[in-house]
Amino acid sequence: MKSLYDANAVAEVKQRLGQLTPESPRQWGKMTPAQAVAHCSAALEVPLGDSSPPLAMIGRLIGWIFRPQYSNEKQFRKDMPTDPAFIVAGDRDLDVERRRLTGLIDRFASTKPEDCSGRTHSFFGRLTGAEWGKGMYKHLDHHLRQFGV
Repeated sequence: MKSLYDANAVAEVKQRLGQLTPESPRQWGKMTPAQAVAHCSAALEVPLGDSSPPLAMIGRLIGWIFRPQYSNEKQFRKDMPTDPAFIVAGDRDLDVERRRLTGLIDRFASTKPEDCSGRTHSFFGRLTGAEWGKGMYKHLDHHLRQFGV
């Protein structure tokens, strides 16, 4: 599984991010390209320690069952629910959001897995650094595929 701790995966994600336009056709979901990029930035702030949303009650109950799906080889499903804390509403500027996300990706990639190990995902609970690296790659890939890039 690719990881944001791998330079090749980082280069791939950034190259695909550069192909995203405001007119990129949505394959599923409700977000615009700019909203999806802002959503990805908000999610990436969690393993970086910039935000720490609480573990949701449903996550406390069943998150551990689904935790392996976060960092395994399978792509995320198109209909996965979004944590309300990460829903982005309103108009966003894609170029501004892309620069912000690129900076967060670079910041994440410059750390070591142990730097984010133990940080809490709002559904899956405490994750290892390796799980964060793989899960964040999968999350970015999911939203880039959402717009065909």
